[in-house]
Amino acid sequence: MNRSLLLAFALVVANGSAALAQSGPSSDERAACRSDAGKFCSSFVGKPAQMNGCLRDNKAKLSENCRKVVEARGG
Repeated sequence: MNRSLLLAFALVVANGSAALAQSGPSSDERAACRSDAGKFCSSFVGKPAQMNGCLRDNKAKLSENCRKVVEARGG
């Protein structure tokens, strides 16, 4: 399941911003949101658009590091 969450998060982050999407998320960015993605958005694993929306909808609940990643990626 962790591998699925990482893949889902990578896809979500890649869809966040056209300029940043080309570079993809760094390992630090994936690590920053791994726990939050599992905690708040696990039902959206494998659904990048929905995962992205879920992370944005839950931005106030995210850890500080994950929130910074989401904001930097257009969320």
